[in-house]
Amino acid sequence: MSFEIALSGINAINTQLDTISNNIANSGTYGFKSSRANFAAMVAGTQPTGAEVGSLTQSIETGGGVLNTGRAMDAAIHGRGFFVVRDASGEQLYTRVGVFASDKDGYVVDSAGRKVQGQAAIEGSTTPGPMGDLRVPQGQIAAKASDNLKYVGNLSASWSTPTATPFDRTDPQTFNGSMVSTVHDSLGAQHSITQYFVKTNTNQVTVHYTFDGTDLGTTNVLNFGSDGQMVSPIGAVPLALGTPTGADPMTVDLDYTGTTQFAGEATTTVNGANGNASGTLIGLQIAEDGSVIAQYSNGQKQSVGTLVLATFPNETALTPVSETSWSVSVGSGAALYSAPGTGMAGKLSVGALEQSNVDMTAQLVTLMSAQRNYQANTKVISTHNEMMQSLMQAV
Repeated sequence: MSFEIALSGINAINTQLDTISNNIANSGTYGFKSSRANFAAMVAGTQPTGAEVGSLTQSIETGGGVLNTGRAMDAAIHGRGFFVVRDASGEQLYTRVGVFASDKDGYVVDSAGRKVQGQAAIEGSTTPGPMGDLRVPQGQIAAKASDNLKYVGNLSASWSTPTATPFDRTDPQTFNGSMVSTVHDSLGAQHSITQYFVKTNTNQVTVHYTFDGTDLGTTNVLNFGSDGQMVSPIGAVPLALGTPTGADPMTVDLDYTGTTQFAGEATTTVNGANGNASGTLIGLQIAEDGSVIAQYSNGQKQSVGTLVLATFPNETALTPVSETSWSVSVGSGAALYSAPGTGMAGKLSVGALEQSNVDMTAQLVTLMSAQRNYQANTKVISTHNEMMQSLMQAV
């Protein structure tokens, strides 16, 4: 019996050595979680029969170090949760390795080429779409015509009313200041609106406009109170710009809200219009909230969707599979999906990766202990063998 008991110990230690060697081999693997072999005693009735590895415990709850990579499509999870991916067979798997990119068809994929799962952004809505494969729109994004222009500045109270009249955009003596704003038509072509500011009365400034150097013959009167704050107009005022060649007629809503009239220098703090030229995709990046942001050659950025993280009632019971991933088991429970930083899901650190959580020192100490136990069990076998030989010689 002692021979079989020692043999069971050797078999159990072999399993432990397999676990230790796998941990050490993956000490440099991103997102890897170390495991531990748990020994259990075996008994037949009341007779001890040796030892076995009763279970393997995964240290999924222990985070690895964070390595800053600076790569825009790398992400590490702080806390609970797994990235969700779908392999070629359609099976949903879970990983802590946040190395992402887009493939030739525009799908967001992980380092193993599996499609990353998330909620697609719906244009014009703050409500995300259903969970599925995240995909980046291919080709150019359309041009968008400008339809509002925001201007905020200080139109100096120290200005004097020009003595040269009438207003003439070619004569600086007829106005106090000017500012150029850029807008786009429906084809994405760029145009300029120039505002000419003329102090026409106490606490009053009249604005004249040109579009691509052509006088529009339109004016707006800005009135200010004795406290320097603008009292009219309230809200945006429409400014018809005409019809650029081949494009739709243009009108922008001019909003001067926040513009003041204080003594001192004239300043501009806001001068921007919406709208943009068409553009092609030049890059992707992940935001801390899990949004996948597409960057275009026209300077525009837009979210194409949001990564989802999966959490589990018992994540240590997940079944490990290749590519540093896990699959659902009966013991793990069903996945719960949420955006990063919400619910039980951890937050993201972008431009970074989670390193292996293997404690190399602890693994080497455990390895030495396993070696000692292995030698002890082999000693039992050799001693038992010597006793048997002595008995046979005595017969």
